[in-house]
Amino acid sequence: MTRARLLTPLALALLLDGCASFSPDGDLGPVNTLTQPHTGQAVQRIQTDADHDRTAQRVSELLAQPLSADSAVQIALLNNRGLQASLAELGITEADVVQAGRLPNPGFSFGKQRTGDEREIERSVHLNLARLLLMPAVQQLENRRFAQAQAHTAQQVLQLASRTRKAYVEALAAKQTTRYMDQVMQAAEASAELARRMAQVGNFNKLQQAREQSFYADAAQGLARAQRHEAATRERLIRLLGLWGDQTAFQLPERLPDLPPTVRDLPDVERTAIAQRLDVQAARLATEQTARNLGLTQTTRFINVLELGLIRNSSNEAPTTRGWEVSLELPLFNWGGARVAKAEAIYMQSVHVAADTAIHARSEVREAYGNYRSAYDIARHQRDEVVPLRQRIAEENLLRYNGMLIGVFELLADARAQISGVATYIDTLREFWLAQADLDMALIGPANLSASTAPRAAAPEAAGAGH
Repeated sequence: MTRARLLTPLALALLLDGCASFSPDGDLGPVNTLTQPHTGQAVQRIQTDADHDRTAQRVSELLAQPLSADSAVQIALLNNRGLQASLAELGITEADVVQAGRLPNPGFSFGKQRTGDEREIERSVHLNLARLLLMPAVQQLENRRFAQAQAHTAQQVLQLASRTRKAYVEALAAKQTTRYMDQVMQAAEASAELARRMAQVGNFNKLQQAREQSFYADAAQGLARAQRHEAATRERLIRLLGLWGDQTAFQLPERLPDLPPTVRDLPDVERTAIAQRLDVQAARLATEQTARNLGLTQTTRFINVLELGLIRNSSNEAPTTRGWEVSLELPLFNWGGARVAKAEAIYMQSVHVAADTAIHARSEVREAYGNYRSAYDIARHQRDEVVPLRQRIAEENLLRYNGMLIGVFELLADARAQISGVATYIDTLREFWLAQADLDMALIGPANLSASTAPRAAAPEAAGAGH
């Protein structure tokens, strides 16, 4: 009966040790379950040459067509080396968890002594009994830690997808703005050249010519800045996509997508965010784990070292000696009170962190939703009111020019103003798509919200409109 009682914990430990193995999907199953509904793309590790070749082929296929926002996200999740490093870190964590779930190797000692003709042989096997008895609780805690690591990796995946989508919007808007700034430049150049010729024949004074030349200089500077911004935004996108060499010559569409016909209505946006945000879930899980750790600390405060040993001594002069021994550390000086107090303080810290995370999540999603609705209204107003109004003014001025009621400089100045209105619409459209990306991210995790007062890449004010 005694032997059976001693073997029961050992059998349980061997059973738990058999369960501590690596997951068949490379521990990415829970990560993809959390992220794939939002990204449409499963993440995979690049570990072998075959994995690398398969990824490179898929990236080449996506780059063969003008890049869309969804294609950019797919490439980033496949090819971003920073994400691959995070996935490797998750594999390291899984290895640590599996190692912690396995029994420590038992100790074996062998000794041989000889006194005259008497020979004595000592054999003993030692096993950490405290580790054996606490193994189920430790295994549960390690599984929770691994779940936290998976949630953190899923959050990194979602943040990469959000950053990639925003970088794509920025690069595409910069490209479109550069094209319109080039049109402003061409109009300013034509106006400056006409002013120069009229001044040569005495039909333009120096002040009027200087005004047109000044606007031309401003337009040239504005185009140079737009080109620099386009190159910078494109490079930021390239870094997120993990591209290099010939891959960086990918093509972008000519213009941003139009506004959607309707705006999303989310009356209960706070509750939705609290229910599905990964950072809130992780904070809640951390608090639960800390509470369990506190219970474990209180249980083991008096048991620091508990070992079980099996002994078998033999001698040619005496019968073989068999038996077992248990060693226990006595809490004479350290009663574990400091360790328990530390655990309680850590638990209260995790409670406050969880509450702070929830407060930030509520505020962040309210701000993101407010930015989204406001950006939609502004862009729609620019598209439906300002741009058509500028178009009607241009048509009226063209009629006045044909009737010789206004001169060519007034017509050119109006054309510049019309182009400036279109450039402003591009900027408001950019802000809307950035706000939508921020809202999508804020609903599932921390979002780096774009500034609501982002600088606008608009054409310079028309000079000489009052000629």
